[in-house]
Amino acid sequence: MNTYIFTSERLGFRNWKESDLDVLYNLNSDPTVMQYFPAIQTKQQSLDFINRMQAQFSEKEFCYFAVEILESNELIGFIGLSEQIYEADFNPSVDIGWRLLPSSWGKGYATEGAKRCLTYAFEDLNLNEIVSVAPEINIPSITVMQKIGMIKEKSFAHPLLEDYPDLQKCVLYKIKGI
Repeated sequence: MNTYIFTSERLGFRNWKESDLDVLYNLNSDPTVMQYFPAIQTKQQSLDFINRMQAQFSEKEFCYFAVEILESNELIGFIGLSEQIYEADFNPSVDIGWRLLPSSWGKGYATEGAKRCLTYAFEDLNLNEIVSVAPEINIPSITVMQKIGMIKEKSFAHPLLEDYPDLQKCVLYKIKGI
């Protein structure tokens, strides 16, 4: 049985384990999942992500959490928080993000999980503000941002996506804690 940092109605949120690598690699190497990202990721890049998230959780008490369906303990991807420090006028910031297996799409998991992560951010971690960034063409993620109460702040040219003109025009959404 997994020890969850917190749960929502249907989901469990935990830190990463190296045994999660195959599921994460399947997620990160799926062209449909990665259509709004510059490229699919290698197995090594997926392992590097796990290591970064483990380290970030140890230091900050948050990361893009490994997310499981409580009923089955099936790992379906990640939903969570991550520190962002790339050059932008809103950084450093704490970003909320998600990436789920296609078999989990359309079931409300991203919205449910993101709402629970906001509660964790504001009530447990006492963070003041959470941001979210997505390419303007990523309507599914923008829809989740809106469903969880985030407000569009602006559009901007993402500095890390200069070589990807279809993805570079991004939106910044924000939400403040109470």
